[in-house]
Order: sequence, then C-alpha cells, then structure tokens
Amino acid sequence: MDGIVFFRTERLEEVVEFYTEAVGAEVWLEQSDCTILAAGDFRFGFCDREEAETDGILTFVVDSRERVDLLYDQLHTVADDEPRYNETYEIYQFFAADPEGRTVEVQVFEHETGD
Repeated sequence: MDGIVFFRTERLEEVVEFYTEAVGAEVWLEQSDCTILAAGDFRFGFCDREEAETDGILTFVVDSRERVDLLYDQLHTVADDEPRYNETYEIYQFFAADPEGRTVEVQVFEHETGD
C-alpha cells in the first residue's frame, strides 16, 4: 500500500522549489492546483489554497550521517541547529523550516551495537 500526505499552501511555487532544490525531492505528478513530490518512497503534495496548513513534521529518512550532514549544508540557513545524536530514538537528526514555516526533519536511524 502506498500513500501521499497533502498540505494546503499559499505559496505553491516557492514551496515546491524549496523541496526540489534544497531537499532534493522530484516532482512526481503535476495537477491543476496541486503538485505531488517524491523523495524515495515518500510522497507528499502541496495544493494551492487561500490558507496554508503547517501542522505536522515532514521527516526525511536518509541512509547515513553523511547524507544528514549534506542536507544540513543545503538547509543550514533555515535549520534550528546543527545535526545531533538523539539517544532516546537512536537517530542522528536536525530540524529546519520550509518557506511557510512547516517543520522539516532530516534523520538517519542508528542502533548502537556496543562494538
């Protein structure tokens, strides 16, 4: 089963540009007033509306710390802080904000093996 998460946006072009240029997502489907993006298997869309919907967190899961750091380098101007290890969830992560203030998280799952 697949899925798509949609958000209302007041700034469709700017938001799509952010996710394609800064995050590296690709346009999966263009509709009359909605754009659906894909980042790996993660699909998410934005629909042009009179009011933006900014609740929730768009979490992008990558495969290495190096990829987290690379995305941080691209998003550092909108990031809340540098990447860090979160012991509670065993993830390396950082948070940022898109042009409308939605929270964006980039993370990699890490499991300490005790080696």
